[in-house]
Amino acid sequence: MKTVNIVEIPANFRYKKVYLKGKPVHDNFDSFTARHPKMDVGRRAKIFAPFDALRGFSAAILAEQGKAEKKEREKEKPHGGEPCGVYKD
Repeated sequence: MKTVNIVEIPANFRYKKVYLKGKPVHDNFDSFTARHPKMDVGRRAKIFAPFDALRGFSAAILAEQGKAEKKEREKEKPHGGEPCGVYKD
């Protein structure tokens, strides 16, 4: 069994009594639960869903990636994509 190191609470810790009381437990019919009902899972998921913080950033990255790939393809073609030989149409 692995033991976890427990850090001792400093004597001058301001909220020591509150911390030692632990997490509050509420009944289904107390006043707190009546004022603060549990949020349904759908709404909670919507709140914490990922969002695009930098709007348009992903599109810009994809555009630059496309340009880089196009340059790579052009490098692979002989003579920069121009037809080889003396005969030109």
